[in-house]
Amino acid sequence: MTAVRNLGILAHVDAGKTTVTERMLFLAGEIHKRGEVHDGTTVTDFDAQERERGITIFAAAVACEWSGHRLTVIDTPGHVDFSDEVERALRVLDGAVAVFDAVAGVEPQSESVWRRADRYGVPRIAFVNKMDRAGADFDAAVDSIRTRLHPAALAVQLPIGSEAGFTGVVDLVRMRALVWESGTLTVEPIPAQLERAAGERRRALEEAVAERHSAALDEFYTRPGLSDALLAAAVRELTRTGEMVPVLCGAAYRDIGVEALLDAVVDYLPAPPDRPLPQVEFRCGEPPSALVPDPAAAVVALVFKVQGTGSGRRTFARVYAGTLRKGESVLDVGAGRTERVARILRVQADRHTEVEAAQAGEIVALIGPKSARAGATLCAPDQPVLLEPPSVAEPVVSVAVEARTSADTERLTAALARAVEEDPSLVVRTDPESGQTLLSGLGELHLEVAVEKIRRDRGIEIAVGRPQVAYRETVVRGVSGVRYRHVKQSGGPGQFADVLIDVEPLDAAADFEFGSTVVGGRVPPEYVRAVEAGCRDALVDGPLAGNPVIGVRVTLTDGATHPVDSSERAFRMAGRLALREALRACEIALLEPMVELSVTAPEADLGAVLGDLAARRARIAESTTRGTEVTVTAVAPLAEIFGYATRLRSRTHGRGTFTTRSLGYERAAVR
Repeated sequence: MTAVRNLGILAHVDAGKTTVTERMLFLAGEIHKRGEVHDGTTVTDFDAQERERGITIFAAAVACEWSGHRLTVIDTPGHVDFSDEVERALRVLDGAVAVFDAVAGVEPQSESVWRRADRYGVPRIAFVNKMDRAGADFDAAVDSIRTRLHPAALAVQLPIGSEAGFTGVVDLVRMRALVWESGTLTVEPIPAQLERAAGERRRALEEAVAERHSAALDEFYTRPGLSDALLAAAVRELTRTGEMVPVLCGAAYRDIGVEALLDAVVDYLPAPPDRPLPQVEFRCGEPPSALVPDPAAAVVALVFKVQGTGSGRRTFARVYAGTLRKGESVLDVGAGRTERVARILRVQADRHTEVEAAQAGEIVALIGPKSARAGATLCAPDQPVLLEPPSVAEPVVSVAVEARTSADTERLTAALARAVEEDPSLVVRTDPESGQTLLSGLGELHLEVAVEKIRRDRGIEIAVGRPQVAYRETVVRGVSGVRYRHVKQSGGPGQFADVLIDVEPLDAAADFEFGSTVVGGRVPPEYVRAVEAGCRDALVDGPLAGNPVIGVRVTLTDGATHPVDSSERAFRMAGRLALREALRACEIALLEPMVELSVTAPEADLGAVLGDLAARRARIAESTTRGTEVTVTAVAPLAEIFGYATRLRSRTHGRGTFTTRSLGYERAAVR
């Protein structure tokens, strides 16, 4: 198991993730011809839409062998609309390679996926790609990583040459030159013109490592510098603890630097036993405990992806403990259902190899489970264990969808249910006023891809409405002492519940909090829980425009019961109606989803770009110029950027591009 590495490739769109992955597979001998993104021939972008659009949409797992280690690599999407694919992958990874453009440095989605990796404590290596591009600047890219992402981003390489003359790197850990000619690597002495710079960089690396590593600090002051072996060991330990991020560079498209990156993956990123395992939330009613990554223990696996194929349903899972064997039954704890594992597959994008078993630390696809969804825990039926699932982002854009023919209506309903099963960030609901079916997701492209996938896979013609923004409501000024008495007598047992609540604003990012200050047992604990459930029911549609309510704290301060007529049902109803009444008395604000735009355009078109952004209610955060191009960072309402791509192209003569990153909600209007 120590010879296993589970890693993800993370980056902003167009930074070169898929090309890096493709070169890894080629160099490891897993494929015999390099595929290209622009030709639609890469292994991991195997979906028809990915090949047509030239972007990664679905996280794809591949495996290869390097230096006696089996690497499971997950190529993740770079577009913000598919960030939940990244989230689910990060939940099961032991390490990651973050790819950056040598010209652009840290871009918006680079920062977003980096923060997600921070949340799960995933150790990372940074790879500055496209060093052969005009304007490539390794030092500037490292500085941007250090400034915006991690203060201890430390270069372990020095580029040889620049832009079109980039031919290799100086390995600062082993003090040697790695030079590529026509894709072939040779190890050479450091070029004379770089000896001084390499010595200075090596010294700076040693000092930075010694500040953070006790054994390195001891040697640093007892001898002149650090030995290569100790420096490599210290970098490995600091990377695995997250205290340091080694930064490498290369040009994957020209086959430069990828062998060194593979070596760094093996040398610096952790194996499954080196990583802390997730906490157990439930084990036969006992207090939470830690998992043991022992192949002989009871099996525990976490589902992170579900994929429908022409031959059936594939359930992708990471085995955390025990050994999962073909033919055995496992318990889906959340669903309370036992499933049989008919087959276990080691997946290579759209191909697979069947295996008899998967041990702790392995990522595999399962054939057989019919109901397990992303985030489900699969375990031994006699030893139930529940692991924390990956978080799911709230949808921010909706479109109305309907089948063009009545004969396809039922088929569309089933197809939408399957789409939600495969992608939990999609939500399907029925508009209570219009009766339309609404499909909600993380952006226009997200919904466009989901609809097109249904069209192609199911052969259903779908009519799609205009995108609509998912607004929210929040409390600006609360109220106190709202009493509601729920009394109902209709023959037989009656219903009685009396509650007194206070409502106050809460940080909108924190959705909802509930508390109770009731004393003297005036409201029993089971009825308090029922009041909380009723309050959650009331938050589904707010008083301002029927949008969900977030950013609310409700406190139950008093209440009364009846010895016969009180019940959990009555108190749930009282909680719901009390909060509805209280919200009508509160000052309510409308919240709208905001995004950060990063717009790159020719400097000559800057005025037109800024004018258009101002018309879209955008706030300019910063503007940076590099060469003849300017990059403007702005914050704007999501509703204002629908169709922005077409407008930007017309304002910049087809040369402008932009990317977005979700920023959550901001106040739009006050009642």
